Formats: sequence, C-alpha cells, structure tokens
Amino acid sequence: MNSKVTVIIPLIYKNDALRNIQIFRNENLVDKIILLSEEEIKLNQDITIVSSNLKNTFTLKKIVDYVQSDYILFLLNGKPVLPSQFMIQRFIKIAENTKSVFVYSDFYETENNHLKKHPTIEYQQGSLRDDFDFGEIVLIKTSAFKEAVNRMNIDYEFSAFYDLRLKVSQLGSLFHIPEFLYTISTSEDIGSEESHFSYVDPKNRNVQIEYEKVCTKYLSEIGALVGPEFNSVDFNDYDFEYEASVIIPVRNRVKTIGDAIKSVLNQKANFKFNLIIVDNHSNDGTSDVIENYKNQDSRVIHIIPERFDLGIGGCWNEAIHSEHCGKFAIQLDSDDIYKDENTVQSIVDTFYKEKCAMVVGSYQITDFNLNELPPGLIDHREWTPDNGANNALRINGLGAPRAFFTPLLRKINLPNVSYGEDYAVGLEISRKYKIGRIYESLYLCRRWEDNSDAKLDIERINQNNFYKDKIRTIELLARKNKV
Repeated sequence: MNSKVTVIIPLIYKNDALRNIQIFRNENLVDKIILLSEEEIKLNQDITIVSSNLKNTFTLKKIVDYVQSDYILFLLNGKPVLPSQFMIQRFIKIAENTKSVFVYSDFYETENNHLKKHPTIEYQQGSLRDDFDFGEIVLIKTSAFKEAVNRMNIDYEFSAFYDLRLKVSQLGSLFHIPEFLYTISTSEDIGSEESHFSYVDPKNRNVQIEYEKVCTKYLSEIGALVGPEFNSVDFNDYDFEYEASVIIPVRNRVKTIGDAIKSVLNQKANFKFNLIIVDNHSNDGTSDVIENYKNQDSRVIHIIPERFDLGIGGCWNEAIHSEHCGKFAIQLDSDDIYKDENTVQSIVDTFYKEKCAMVVGSYQITDFNLNELPPGLIDHREWTPDNGANNALRINGLGAPRAFFTPLLRKINLPNVSYGEDYAVGLEISRKYKIGRIYESLYLCRRWEDNSDAKLDIERINQNNFYKDKIRTIELLARKNKV
C-alpha cells in the first residue's frame, strides 16, 4: 500500500495531544502530522497551524497549504486515541475499494477500565444534522478535501467542518465501516439531558444561525430548497362541530394523565373545543382515570382502538379521523401540561393570523414538580418563518406544542411509529405550506424517570437518529423531485 495520510490533531489538552502525536508518529503510513493550536508549538518536524479548531474556515484553508498525501486523517475532538491493529491501513483500503471520499467507523470507549462499544450509523442523503456522530476519527480523500475547500466562498467561525462535509458529500460517498477501529478515553455522558438539548441552548444561537446558512446553501446547490411562497389554506371551506381538539395518545401513564387532562379542561377559549384521548390499551389504571374525567365533562372523548399494532402515530390517526375531531388538532403528551389556560386560544389565533397549515409553539423543560431544568425555554428561534421549512431538515425536532389543520393532516396521515412521527408529517407539510411559530412558552415538558426522553443507551439513540435521518432522506428526495 503506497497511499499515505496526513494526520490532523487538535490541541485541546496538551498531554492528550502529545500522546496522540507520539502514537501516530510511529505509524509507517503517516506522511505528516499537523497540530492545531492556539499557540505556536514546535515539535520536531511536526507542523503547527495557529488556529482555534476545525470549525472555522481559516483552519481548513491553512491545512490545504500543507497537505501532499493522498488522504487526511482527522482527529475531530482531540481526545486520546488508541488505534486498533492496522487501523490506518483498513481506513485507506476501504476508501480505495469503495471509491469513497469520506470514511468513518465504529469505535470503543473506555469506561471504568472496560471497553464499551460505540457503534455509529450509516450516512444517508438526509443525514443533514450538524451533530451527526462520525466518532473521533474520519478519513477524507485529499483531492476531495481540497476541491471542497476551494469552493468555500464564505468564511465561517463555527460551522466550517459541517460546510466541508456537505461539500465533500457532493463529490462522492461517505462510507461507514461497521468495525471498531480505535478506542478513545471519555467521560462524556451521551444521554445526558444537557447534552440532548445543547443545540437549542440560547447561548448557542449564533452557532445555530451559521449552521442554518450552511445547510440552506447546500439545499440550494442540490435543488432541494423550498419556499418562500407556499400554498394557501382556506379554513372556511370546512364545517366542524369543534373548532379545535387537543389530542393525547397514552399508554400506562396513570401518574401523569390526570394532570394533562386538567390542563386541557382548564383552557379558556372563545370557541368550542374538546379533548380526544386515544388510550392504547393501558393496564395500569390509566383507563379508569380517563373514564372518571369523561363522566364529569362531556368534552372528554375516550377512544380505545380496536387495533393492537398502533404506535403514537397510529393513535394520532385514530384521533384525527374520529368524527369528534375539530378543525385544528393540537398536541399534548400524556407526561406534560400546558403552561396556562390560554394555550389553545393562542394556537388557534395563530392559524388565522398567519394563514398557516401547522403551528409550532415553544416549551420549557421542567422536572416532575415543574421546577425549570436547563436549558429552560426551547423556542427554536433559529427556525424562522422565512426559512424554517429548509432549516427543519437540519434541526433534530420541530418544537412543541404542535398543531395541525385537520383536513390536511387527514390527507397526509402520520407514520405508525412512536418516535419521529410528528417530525415526519411536519416536514411534509412544510414542503408546501407555511408553518406558524409562537416563540413564547406555551407548554411544560416534564422530565422524570419513566418518560420517553429518559436517559437512552447508544443503541436506542442510534435507532432514533437513523430513523429521523431516513425521514429526512425521504423528504429531501421529495423536494429534489419536486413532488
């Protein structure tokens, strides 16, 4: 094997960087090591680039000047790395056999002196999340890297590597090796609440806006950009008994369903609304709680499906196709509550004001006792009315509460799954219709040990992310094909 690599090592912690330099200096396929550092550090023949990190365009353009090898091996986060047997050879061999321009693999993490598997997932056309998990190491073909960097006509401070990845993906495939090719030392809590919501932390807003610009430019280049003109909706063409219905799909939430029901029945509105609860065969007493409220208030509609194969999306379909469903279908999860008695009125008012087919509000993260948890308010302000339909392909969720124009939702229907069902239908609606936004808090999203957003292991995280990427792929293709 004649191909050589240049290794890019960011200096985050000096001891980690020195350890990585020593490991890769002894690899016979390594042509050169480039150290990224804020300060000038000379280490024998190693080259130092004075730069902060791989996230700014300046760094990538400087790297171009120093690389003559066939491939570049990037250590993305500067963590201590222990390559597996013949790791670099394996990376290069697969890149050449598959003619791929970007290669990454599964890896191990050390946890309490034990190896813990960290699988990664297949990259798809719709893998547009800027936080896609490639692991710690990626191999990029130098010719593709240089061509992509030469096309960079905007300098970014935070999103240059994301820009690079999207540009490289237009030149060839991004290939996942399902082998554990290295080990990293880590103490990161992958499933932590703070990590899960870090992308919507207000202090990261400038970062998010920059990522949005990169993604929007990419969508334009591949012919998948939509808007800003959308189909109109006429709410007067339909006759409904109820102006709005709150939809709660539920299974075995005896501890929380009563609070959710009360928050709906306490709503004040100048129109007729009801509450449709689709009880997916609960067996813990949830059904009895619902029946008790139904007997006290005629607005409570209790549906127990005949089918036993329904996920959350399927339960939603049961509700929206019910004769009791109103003109607007408004979401509430069985774990959560509305912030005050004006939520339903605010959402319906927004439909008429913005003439939109879907409304997305904002919510606060709290514990079970309604004490606010970081990052607090989740308002997705980076998802603007003008460009939200495009940015929706990049972000990992649309926000809450979500509400839909029922006649349109009945045509589309939700996929019968229990994760990402709302995201899938939201993307499809946003392709042709305007989505209204409410940036004030309407909703309290409670975190507790038994709800669906409790700490997840890496396999479940990967399963969820793969499905959402598949949803994005379907939607991206629909937009490119002008469906």
